[in-house]
Amino acid sequence: MDLIRSGKAPEVIRRKGAEGNLPLPAEEKIEILTLLAAAPEADLRAKALETLQGWDSADLRRVMANPKTAHDVLRLAAEHLLAEHEELREILLWNPSLPGEFRDLVKPKPTAQPAVVKPAAEPSPPQPEHVPPPPPPTATQEIPRKPEPAPAPEPAEEEVAVEILAKLAAGAKVEEVTDAHVEAPPEVTKRDDELTPKDRETLIEKIGRMTVVEKIKAALTGNMETRSLLVRDSNKIISRAVLQSPKISDMEAEGYAAAKNVSEEVLRLIAMNRKFVKTYAVMRALINNPRAPIDVTMPLLGRINERDLKGLALNRNVPEVIRSMAIKMMKQKEESTKVKLPGRH
Repeated sequence: MDLIRSGKAPEVIRRKGAEGNLPLPAEEKIEILTLLAAAPEADLRAKALETLQGWDSADLRRVMANPKTAHDVLRLAAEHLLAEHEELREILLWNPSLPGEFRDLVKPKPTAQPAVVKPAAEPSPPQPEHVPPPPPPTATQEIPRKPEPAPAPEPAEEEVAVEILAKLAAGAKVEEVTDAHVEAPPEVTKRDDELTPKDRETLIEKIGRMTVVEKIKAALTGNMETRSLLVRDSNKIISRAVLQSPKISDMEAEGYAAAKNVSEEVLRLIAMNRKFVKTYAVMRALINNPRAPIDVTMPLLGRINERDLKGLALNRNVPEVIRSMAIKMMKQKEESTKVKLPGRH
C-alpha cells in the first residue's frame, strides 16, 4: 500500500491493482483503486475507475458505511460512483466521516418541475354590469374552511437532552434518566460480537433517522459499535453522552483519544475525565494525537515515561510546541542523570 501511495510500486503491481486483482481484503483493494484513480498515467486512472464502478455493491456499501474509511475513498465515491451505485448516496450521507464539503455533492438534486404551457386565453364573454352575489350554501354543500394555523413547535429536543446529561452529572443512574419509552433497534442492543456486516449497515441507517433524545439514550445504553458512530456526531451533546456511558472500557476510551476523526471537543472531554486520564494508555494516545488541543496535552507531558517521551520527541505529526517541549524535557532528564565529578580543591 505504501509503495503504491508513493508511486514506487512495480508497474505489474500497479496494473494488477487497477484491475482489482491483488490478493488483499476488499477494503484495501478499494483504497488502492482510489489511489490509482489519481495516478499520473491516464490509462491507469481510467482502468482503476472502471474497476471501481463495476465493483461488487455489497463490498462498496460496507466500505462506504464504515466511519474509519479514508476521506479520499469517500470523496471518490461521492464524485464518481453514484451514477452506477445510487444506493451509496444515503449510506455516504449517514457516514459521519464524510467531509462536509462533499455532503452537498451527495445530496439528491431536486427534480425540476416541467413547465406547464397554458393554452392561449379565449376572449371572455361580456359580463353584465351587475353580478349578483352567489347564493348561500345548502345543507348538502360543504362550507369552505380557512386553513388551520400550524401547530406550535414542540420544545427543542436539545433541552431534554441537556436535562438528561445534567441528571447524570448529578449522580443519577442511566435507568433513572432514560425511563421514557423509546424502542431501541436490535442493532443497538446486540452484543458487538453478534453484529453482522448487515447489522452494521442497518445501524448506520437507523442512527441517521434517530431524534436527539433517541441518540442520547443509544449512546448511554447501546453497544460499542453504536457509540463509535455517535461519538463523531456533529451535535456536541451526543458525543458528550457517549463519553458518559458507563459501558465505555479503557481500551475504547484509548481508541477515541487516538482517533483523528473526532472533534476537539471529544478530546478535551476525555482529558477532563479523571477516570480516563488516570489510564496511562489513554493519556499517551491523547498526547500523540495531532488533533488534540495544545492546552489539553501540555499539562500531561510531565506524566509521560522516558521511553514515550523519546517517541514524542521524534513524532513530527504532533504540534511543534509539544515536540519541542518533549525534546527539552529529554535534555533535562539526561542532564540530571549525568554523574557530577567532584570539583578540585
